[in-house]
Amino acid sequence: MRLRTLLILLALIPTLAMATQVAVTAQRLLAQSDHLRGDVAAGERIGLPLHTLMTEMQAERTMTAARWAGSPVSETALRTQRAATDAAADAFRRSAAAAGPGTEETDRRLREIVKGLDDLDTYRERADARIGDADSMVVFYGDLISQMIRYFQDGFSHTEDAGLTHESRVVVTMFSAAEMVAQEDTILALAGPSRELSTRRFADFVNAVGAHRHLYDRWVVPSMPVEDGDRFAEIVGSDAWQTKTRIENQVLSDHKDTDSGVRLPRAISGWAAAHQKWSAELNTLNSDRTRVLLEHGDVRASELETEVAWLIAGSSGALVIVTVVIVFTTRSVLRRLRVLHERTVTVAEETLPDVVARLQQGQPVDDGALPAVAGEQDEVGRVSDAFARVVAVSVDGHRQLAAERHGFGMFAAGIASRTGNLVSRQLTLTEELQDTFGGDEALLAQLMRSDQLTVGMRRQIENLLILAGGEIPDPHTEPMRVADLLREAAAEVEDFRRIERQALDEISVEPRVISQISHLLAELLDNATRFSPPRSKVVIRAELVADGLSVEVEDRGPRVTAATYEEMNGRLHSAPPYSVLAENAHRLGLFVVGHLADQLGATVTLRRSVYGGTSAVVIIPRALLVPTERGADPADAPAPSVTAVDRPAPEPRRSEEDRPELVLHVADPLPVRQATPAEHTPLRQAPVRQVPALPAARGGGARPALPERVPQTHMAEQLREPRATDTTPRPDSATPQEVADAWDDYEQGTRTVEIELRQDQP
Repeated sequence: MRLRTLLILLALIPTLAMATQVAVTAQRLLAQSDHLRGDVAAGERIGLPLHTLMTEMQAERTMTAARWAGSPVSETALRTQRAATDAAADAFRRSAAAAGPGTEETDRRLREIVKGLDDLDTYRERADARIGDADSMVVFYGDLISQMIRYFQDGFSHTEDAGLTHESRVVVTMFSAAEMVAQEDTILALAGPSRELSTRRFADFVNAVGAHRHLYDRWVVPSMPVEDGDRFAEIVGSDAWQTKTRIENQVLSDHKDTDSGVRLPRAISGWAAAHQKWSAELNTLNSDRTRVLLEHGDVRASELETEVAWLIAGSSGALVIVTVVIVFTTRSVLRRLRVLHERTVTVAEETLPDVVARLQQGQPVDDGALPAVAGEQDEVGRVSDAFARVVAVSVDGHRQLAAERHGFGMFAAGIASRTGNLVSRQLTLTEELQDTFGGDEALLAQLMRSDQLTVGMRRQIENLLILAGGEIPDPHTEPMRVADLLREAAAEVEDFRRIERQALDEISVEPRVISQISHLLAELLDNATRFSPPRSKVVIRAELVADGLSVEVEDRGPRVTAATYEEMNGRLHSAPPYSVLAENAHRLGLFVVGHLADQLGATVTLRRSVYGGTSAVVIIPRALLVPTERGADPADAPAPSVTAVDRPAPEPRRSEEDRPELVLHVADPLPVRQATPAEHTPLRQAPVRQVPALPAARGGGARPALPERVPQTHMAEQLREPRATDTTPRPDSATPQEVADAWDDYEQGTRTVEIELRQDQP
């Protein structure tokens, strides 16, 4: 998963969580507001009619109890009270039907209240007929009124607003306290004219007095608002309430226990008049508190709706801000990571390879081009600093390797230089022996063979010097014709007699590159002679082309696949490290050819020839060519046709003191070309060398860089004359044994080539 996706998810998940939380909170607040709206609506439709019904039921209960006890209550007054109760009940039923369904608790309370109202007529008839006892009638009224109070208690119990819950509890407590006072009124009415109560009824009176006083003192008065508290204080301070309190105290203190129950004092006769005054004020206070509670519920519902609106608006703004911050942060992080990635790629693909190449070439490195440790504290900065440290360690390692490579190159170049000087002295000694024992033809042939092997040894030593980064000064001071250059290159090869030279155009090469070109061509010729049948010819031809001078070396070797040619051509254009050279120490020819071609700016291409062998095409840039001066003898110019290897006459001998040693210079720093790995070493490859010019003759005249040993030079005068050519056709005089030997030589050479090719296969 991409980092951009991870950052987006990291930002999106908290945003969605926040949005979900806001949605859930808003939904909860809206649900609470809807509940409050429903409670307020139910309270306005049902609560107020129900409070009216409750007060009427309390009055009817007292009047019914007084009539049952024999108090002077007229039937008209009772019917009037019952009519008022029925009117309040009808209003309540209509309101309950119009209110619709509410909560489970409130609906259950309403059903119980309606059921009690349906049984009201039955209990009225029983009271009028004195069926049963007064206690059952009082219990019926009390239970019905208790259901009404519980309805108010359940109405606001599900709200999550603590203030409304507390306020609703205060209102319910006021209803309960008023019911306690109403029960006192009913109990005193049951005493009747005899002022006698049963012990249980007297205990109910005592409990009612203690309960309503405790409720008012502990829960109602401390929780009332200031204005309602003042109103209640006025009620409590009125003469009627004081009369009520005095009568309660006298009943509690002046009652008399009898055999049938408890006799109340005469002071209870003033209870009815006092109750009529303060009960109306108390009921009004309770009704007003109910309306205030409903108003507060409506206000709270509006506040919740406003809170939801502000929550949505604020959350939307916060989400926008969070989104902007997330986008900015994500873009900033991704931008810094992109900059870090681009800088890392630049260092890895451009800066570091350039630094490594410069270190390998011994050139100084500017530390400012490398990433530096900035000491940043954030995560991206620490990653950048860590990468800078890695690059520094890598550069230090390459610097150490370059120093070791330079030292090894200096060591190898020094060894090659000293060995080359010894080989040069060996060649001088061989020449002296040839001059001394030239009359012995057998010894002379062996000396020439030794001379040729020594020349090959010198070329291998110069190969080591070239690959080590050394430079061999070119002793030539005059341009050299192409024909002479081809002859000089062919003379470096051990099997030079198989080489046919063709100089198709008359052109010369600049003096400073003669040895390099000669060495390059000698390596290609040596490679061609070694990897072709022993008696086949190797042709080297040179001609001018559009890009310069084309030199083609063509052999008759075995076929090579196209993939192998591609691998070999790649090796010609890349210098290998020392590890690859060490693994391919026995076949370094193409490495040397590629190195020299890179120095000359030439191109070397290997391809299949039309004869089935391999053709190596060398394109020497036109900038290295000069026109041939016409002052020389035209007879010396080589013909453009196939010629034999020309052998110049031997020059005067010179002593070892007159022959300067081969001077080898090691470049500092060492230029090294890049190479392919060792396993891609091409099949056709042999060691090559760069041919230095031989020292000048003792008389001061110049002679070719490497004199070729011409057969018959030291022979007797009469043997040097050419024999007449016999043009008469003769039968083949070769014996079967000679033919078999020739064929055996050819097969042996072919097997040798096949064995070397199999060794080169990966």
